[in-house]
Amino acid sequence: MAKDSENSSELAAVRDEIDTLDRKIQDLISDRARLAFRVRESKGESGSAVDFYRPEREAQVLRKVRERNKGPLSDSEMLRLFREIMSACLAQQEPLKVAFLGPEGTFTQQAVHRHFGHSVHTMSLPAIDDVFEQVHSGDADFGVVPVENSTQGIVSHTLDNFLLSDLKICGEIELRVHQNLLTAAKSLDQIERVYSHEQSLSQCKNWLRTHLPGVELIAVGSNSEAARRVRNTPESAAIAGRSAADIYGLPVMFADIEDHPDNTTRFLVIGRQIFAPSGNDKTTLLLSGPEGPGLLHSLLEPFRVHGLNMTRIESRPSRQGKWAYVFFVDVEGHAEDQALAAALEDLAQVSKLSRVLGSYPRAVLAKKSS
Repeated sequence: MAKDSENSSELAAVRDEIDTLDRKIQDLISDRARLAFRVRESKGESGSAVDFYRPEREAQVLRKVRERNKGPLSDSEMLRLFREIMSACLAQQEPLKVAFLGPEGTFTQQAVHRHFGHSVHTMSLPAIDDVFEQVHSGDADFGVVPVENSTQGIVSHTLDNFLLSDLKICGEIELRVHQNLLTAAKSLDQIERVYSHEQSLSQCKNWLRTHLPGVELIAVGSNSEAARRVRNTPESAAIAGRSAADIYGLPVMFADIEDHPDNTTRFLVIGRQIFAPSGNDKTTLLLSGPEGPGLLHSLLEPFRVHGLNMTRIESRPSRQGKWAYVFFVDVEGHAEDQALAAALEDLAQVSKLSRVLGSYPRAVLAKKSS
């Protein structure tokens, strides 16, 4: 009995200490919000949140959070907490308006919250073109669209929109994608068809071949649409994320059914301006040149000369002639950096088109455990 009393007293003391820390944390968050408001006042403007949003500053803050983290919370959890604090502080008067490729419950919506936090006003749109249009018109401050998947490759429609748009890339988001089998069925034997986006079906094709051979696979516009279709049909299943499962009230029969454990999708944040360097940046360029032998070599040579690392290149039809192409190139660094600025000057001499689509902070990711 004495032992139980001792444990109870010890537990009460720990809870009192937690309560004290909670009060301190709340006071510190309030202090941070007041300082954020003073930053806005110091600029002498009463503009909206977009006038004070600085992605390069947020990236710097998150990198410091990651470097300071010693546990027990993971990097991912600590980054998420600070992202939400920054999001709430920025939205004190008016939240950012962020358009995304919908509908509700898609991985793109998850990417919005990963990058901007939950204190933003989200606008679900049915097509990538619509996201670009809403940002261009000013109805949305920023947009989020998918650009590539680690196993299924590039989302060409996103790149093609930059051929006709003057919008800029302001950020990138890398989201680890977990696919789940959602269904009201009681067993796999009951399932007659599976709905999902075509990329998700491809990402799970080996699992489907093993566990649901011969079942009809039906591609739809989004994973959320798949979940909506099957919520009242127990003979059907959807492949989607947990957000869609929550929204449409569907049980997860099997989790993490993607064929590749590192299945990751990269998203772009689009806006109307290029921001200042953050210290660890990436630049995306749109390039083309005179047709003929050595075209690609001449376009890439300035990067070698100035010691720049190219991380990705994609070719797309230019829409200005048969077999004419443009190249989307990602390089490390910011357009204001000395080496990249010099390379851009050289590119202007050898290209028909050399346009900076954006210089933006590299995605801040959790450190990989050793």
